[in-house]
Amino acid sequence: MLSGGCFCGRVRYEADGIPFHETSCHCEICRRTSGAPLVTWFSVRRAEFRLVSGTPVRFRSTAFGTRSFCPDCGTQLTFENDGTPDEIDVTMSSLDEPDRLSPKDHTYVRSKLQWLRFADQLPAYEEARKT
Repeated sequence: MLSGGCFCGRVRYEADGIPFHETSCHCEICRRTSGAPLVTWFSVRRAEFRLVSGTPVRFRSTAFGTRSFCPDCGTQLTFENDGTPDEIDVTMSSLDEPDRLSPKDHTYVRSKLQWLRFADQLPAYEEARKT
């Protein structure tokens, strides 16, 4: 089981099952909502994710997706895509032990900041990976 939460500890979650779609996303929306040059995510089946404490604030960031954040410290926690209702994306860095997972690729590199250089040799996709 994976566990994690926000910086201040108000919102906590657990995720069972096998993570998938581990990616570093470079889209402008991820960058702007996090204030970071990229956001690294993993996905789990929606039924395998549960909040343990606290209630995040939900924000409709696009016509097809909703993000959740801690209402106190602002830590971005999840992304839910209307097109994949059976899964939820979770920010890898919000894990208690983020080194238990690692990204398997880079997505939306067409939006990547020009000064960012890859040294990891992972596959890079201009947009979403083809699954």
